[in-house]
Amino acid sequence: MADKQLTVETSDVDPDALREAEFLQTQMILDTLVGKTVASAQIEETRIAVSTTDGLTFFFYGFMGGRG
Repeated sequence: MADKQLTVETSDVDPDALREAEFLQTQMILDTLVGKTVASAQIEETRIAVSTTDGLTFFFYGFMGGRG
């Protein structure tokens, strides 16, 4: 079988769908933090890093704003 090449144009990307997907992923990660203690949170240039007292660090990329 021949390999299929996937080409995506920038105009093919729906920014609202990307924001919604990022929001849902962020919500799922935050749900796993229930009952944990946050040791630190750092706002970096391209992400937010949240570390818990049990040694785990969660990174959040590209999510800005609220659901609306």
